[in-house]
Amino acid sequence: MKEFSMRREYGWRSLVVAALLPFFALTILAQMIRIQVSPEAADFRDQSDNFAMVKRTFYPERGEIYDRHGHLLAGNETVYTVGVNMPDVVSVDTLARDISGHLGLDYQETYDKLLNPYGLVFVPIANFVDGEKIASLKDAAEQTAKTSAAEFRPSPLSGLEFHPTLQRSYPENALAANIIGFFNRNQRGNFGVEEKYNDLLAGTPVEAWVPQDPNRAAEIPYVPNGTSLILTIDRDLQAAVEGLLDQAMTDYGAQNGTIIVMNPRNGEIMAMATTPRLNLNEFWTYGDSFDQSYEFNPAISMQYEPGSVFKVLTMAAGLDTGIITPNTPFYDSGSIIVGDVLIQNWDRRPWGPQDMIGCLQHSLNVCHAWISTTLGKETFYDYMNRFGIGRPTGVDLAGEAPGRLKVPGDADWYPVDLGTNAFGQGVAVSPIQMMMAASAIANGGYMVTPHVLYGMVSEGRQININMEPAGMPIRMETAYTLSQMLAISLENEASLALVPGYRVAGKTGTAEIPVNGYYDSSQTNVSFIGWGPVDDPQFMIYVWLNRPSVSIWANDTAAPLFSDVAQQTVILLNIPPDSIRQQAAQP
Repeated sequence: MKEFSMRREYGWRSLVVAALLPFFALTILAQMIRIQVSPEAADFRDQSDNFAMVKRTFYPERGEIYDRHGHLLAGNETVYTVGVNMPDVVSVDTLARDISGHLGLDYQETYDKLLNPYGLVFVPIANFVDGEKIASLKDAAEQTAKTSAAEFRPSPLSGLEFHPTLQRSYPENALAANIIGFFNRNQRGNFGVEEKYNDLLAGTPVEAWVPQDPNRAAEIPYVPNGTSLILTIDRDLQAAVEGLLDQAMTDYGAQNGTIIVMNPRNGEIMAMATTPRLNLNEFWTYGDSFDQSYEFNPAISMQYEPGSVFKVLTMAAGLDTGIITPNTPFYDSGSIIVGDVLIQNWDRRPWGPQDMIGCLQHSLNVCHAWISTTLGKETFYDYMNRFGIGRPTGVDLAGEAPGRLKVPGDADWYPVDLGTNAFGQGVAVSPIQMMMAASAIANGGYMVTPHVLYGMVSEGRQININMEPAGMPIRMETAYTLSQMLAISLENEASLALVPGYRVAGKTGTAEIPVNGYYDSSQTNVSFIGWGPVDDPQFMIYVWLNRPSVSIWANDTAAPLFSDVAQQTVILLNIPPDSIRQQAAQP
């Protein structure tokens, strides 16, 4: 009876438990649902997702730089940081020996870095290692790993790691270095195009949370590359002009030099050669070649007294106002007084009866001082301002110098400056400023803005650049008349600047260099500015040589160099001789 009573009690308990189990199950299920849909659950899920995510900044690949024909001037290449993950190291000695041997490093320095990591988990050994050296070291590591695995032992090169990154590369080394500039390891462009258009080339970094799980790589954001640039530079012409400049430096014993080739109709710079030049792939040697930043590209950043090339602007002002014509007579007595100061010709002798073409041909200081004083200071300086003298041209290269034009009212302007400025003394310009000003004479009165950017390519779309004229300082008739006068003056003197088969216009300049407050007649800047063909100008060339020692005169140095450059230019730009062009133009 007692046994039966106990079984009944246990049975009742079992029924109670069985009845409660579904209740407990439903309670747990309800709680699970509540947790899933509650705000706290959402926060928890966000936090757990974040544990699998990491915030990163993605930097675009820097845009490339090309010449006008698609030759690559600046690109990117993969380089590596070689380092060691210290917890995986098996043999410090073997690692140090193999790394230093393949990368050309000092063994002891490498060994000391690994032996004393100073708490670092990852020890970088070498940065910016090129792919060829990396391939050799990787092969050695893989072979060692295979051998060690076959012998059931850890590889003595365990811990070796290679981290890739992009580095700027310059396939042409020093070619057009002054135009391109360089991109340093602080991630900034320096000089030239690399600095001027740094933000465009760099693109826009993207900051985002990304998954650490490699299977979710598709969630990494897309980062557009930086904008690629197409320059107006002609790579072959640039190389030819640099070669001619280097030869001229030797032939004439000059200290430095600059040659610019520009299209006077639209301001496109097709070549810009300077000395010295830097191998851009070794930009860290910058200090070996340059003492001052303005030396990197003197074509835009070096300002100096231009001398007689400036006379073309004085003559343009005189012709444009109508105070002179090509046939205006002038008796040259060899001197003139301006502001109580005696001004003489370059050879300090009188040239007698002349017209304005003769004044250009013989480069008479006295005649041009007479023109400026006849114009008067207000009119003369108004024209110089119209030509842009004393302010930057706006050329799209970093580091342009503004030049200096003293005007009445300035503390250091004196009445004699009205006379000396007329022949390029007491005024400071850069070569690019003279080109911009003279472009008005070659381009029918319209002045152009010099530039090196031809177009931009972004996201597969190319946008070309069209530059508006920079002003019209003189009338079309004045420009045509002066071009003819300059061409005749070169032909009359059988100048060494003449180009066989092509009629050109131009002017020499020989400027004494101020030394300790006095002009030293043994040290000169020689220059020549010219353009052609005269009836249809397609090129303008500026030549400047600093302190030539073989001859101090532009007629003997800058003029023949202009001719050499012009002959290369017409060949490489495929400009037919005058006779062929004119014959083809006839109906």
